[in-house]
Amino acid sequence: MNEVKDALPYEFAFDPNRTALVVIDMQNDFCSPGGFGEKLGNDIAPARAIIPVIRKLLQSAREAGLLIVHTREGHLPDLSDCPLAKLERSRRQGAGIGDEGPMGRILVRGEPGHAIVPELAPLEGELVIDKPGKGAFYKTNLEPLLERNDIQSLLLCGVTTHVCVHTTLREANDRGYRCLVLEDATAAFDPADQQAALHMVRQQGGIFGWTSFAQPLMEALER
Repeated sequence: MNEVKDALPYEFAFDPNRTALVVIDMQNDFCSPGGFGEKLGNDIAPARAIIPVIRKLLQSAREAGLLIVHTREGHLPDLSDCPLAKLERSRRQGAGIGDEGPMGRILVRGEPGHAIVPELAPLEGELVIDKPGKGAFYKTNLEPLLERNDIQSLLLCGVTTHVCVHTTLREANDRGYRCLVLEDATAAFDPADQQAALHMVRQQGGIFGWTSFAQPLMEALER
């Protein structure tokens, strides 16, 4: 077993052969100028800032032979998989799902905005999970894919920490996965949301899992 000794609330032990790196929603719609996130009035600088960290994480995970999973939030072109309440809220916020934006229709699969940012593009053979909701397990084939690969631990990074990362974390926790959230490889548009979300992971002795910075994890992968 490998260990991230600097993890909180205590060391995180994992078997690399049974561990997956899950890169959550590093898409143009959330991380690039003119995307859904920015059109909602958010500062996307925190999302941009974690791209180099995740790039290093991907390299380290690939060299260690970990299973790599990328997720993308988005909907079918006819929006048949988009709940009316979600569609209504997006329009109220001023960036309706399916509306035309600078990178095509907002949060619609196949549009430029739906794509993962070029710096973190998946390699051939890496899993890409298209999800209609916040969590990566809801209405996707993620769970059977993890079971098929005998995965027991998940390393979570991406955006946004308090929404899609946290929803995936909670779904995974209920399914018995051991989860490590990477503090400097996750981001929220509001720093207060980021700190609150990280605190929620590790409070009460690790109620949802562990947190750590990326460097100690990468060092653990080299052992």
